[in-house]
Amino acid sequence: MRKTLLLPLLTLLCTTLFAQGQSRIETFTVPSTILGTEKTCTVYLPAGYDASTEQYPVLYLLHGAYGCHTDWTEKGDVQRIADDAIAQGMACRMIIVMPDASGEGENYAGPHMGYFDVPGWSYERFFFEEFLPAVEQHYRIRGDRAHRAIAGLSMGGGGSAAYAIKHPGLFGSACPLSGLLDAFPDGSNYEDVFVRSVVDNSPVKLLRGLSDEQLDAVRNVRWWVDCGDDDFLYSCNIRFYALMRERNVPLQYRMRDGGHTWHYWRTGLEPILTFISQGFAEGERK
Repeated sequence: MRKTLLLPLLTLLCTTLFAQGQSRIETFTVPSTILGTEKTCTVYLPAGYDASTEQYPVLYLLHGAYGCHTDWTEKGDVQRIADDAIAQGMACRMIIVMPDASGEGENYAGPHMGYFDVPGWSYERFFFEEFLPAVEQHYRIRGDRAHRAIAGLSMGGGGSAAYAIKHPGLFGSACPLSGLLDAFPDGSNYEDVFVRSVVDNSPVKLLRGLSDEQLDAVRNVRWWVDCGDDDFLYSCNIRFYALMRERNVPLQYRMRDGGHTWHYWRTGLEPILTFISQGFAEGERK
């Protein structure tokens, strides 16, 4: 079914691409005292950014395991998808920040892969104490909860859900895509540092442990969850959906035909951009 245009306010915010220039992709490097090194992210800047003084909403878009900050541009076609969604009035002009949580081994695996703190590598602390403030100071970002969203695929889907559950005051929308939302399947090596970090920060586990007061904060986040019917992570996504319903946390849940593939993630990105743009528009009315 063809999508309908968004609310009039969102259409006003989005319009079509500015005539002044085109969207562009660049990198930005953040020095980290916490990590003792630098981390580079990839950033999508919408058409018109350089010619304006406007401040923009932001989406933090996380990559998966065995990937890096360039995955969404090189494999996910994020620039074209965002440009098209904006041009069609299906998404507003926004900045998209793609952080790096790659490991130091072959295929970006090995030590330091992942979005959570492990002994000797406090990535989550870096993300919230150094990375997010540095990015939002460097770029013209609105910097309030209503205009900040987070999404990601696979490992990044689990990271985006965990971050939004732990920090619901920072994100207006959270959109895990084919997310690693619970413990690994049986047979995983639970002595592995990365696996242990995922288990300890499982969104299902986190959700089960929330108090009523904490749940109220999570309910204020707009949730969109999407996982393919042939994805090997389908069961943990269903568990997350069932627990969210049980705990009375509203969410949009989608299960489409497909597996754990870039085709699935590319086709899932535009609906996410539309969903978070609706949230940005709601923030304008408050």
